[in-house]
Amino acid sequence: MADQPLITENAGEFRDALPEGGALIGLDLGSKTIGTAFCDAGWSFATAGKTLPKGKFSKDKAAIEALVAERSVKGVVIGLPLNMDGTAGPRAQASRAFARNLAVMGLPVLLWDERWSTASAERDMIAQDTSRRKRAERIDSHAAAVILQGAIDRLAGGIL
Repeated sequence: MADQPLITENAGEFRDALPEGGALIGLDLGSKTIGTAFCDAGWSFATAGKTLPKGKFSKDKAAIEALVAERSVKGVVIGLPLNMDGTAGPRAQASRAFARNLAVMGLPVLLWDERWSTASAERDMIAQDTSRRKRAERIDSHAAAVILQGAIDRLAGGIL
């Protein structure tokens, strides 16, 4: 089992897998795009990255691997779209399957509750007076930043 990369919904387990910290990538898996975000090695702040077109998994994985290599990423945080009552529906199962497929990269993966992340990202973008067109282009990456920021706030704060 030690050879299997960690896939967890537990922030403590994820933090234990990265005792030295390290840059993280956050992913918001949409039906047509994958939003990306990155945080610094000290887990202080998350920033929106590129929005990738979603296609065949092999192409998606290659694009994510390139970003991981470019930024020396040590772990992955994937948004887990739970239902409002906390149950997992088909979209959450798809995110779990994506995480299992991405595990071949050998990085620990944290599945992080993403309820309200898109709404929060959209409110922030409206507050910044971002046009509807630009919001549509960038919403998934901004949602990925909201997801990643929530995770690193928990990881760095030590409240697990």
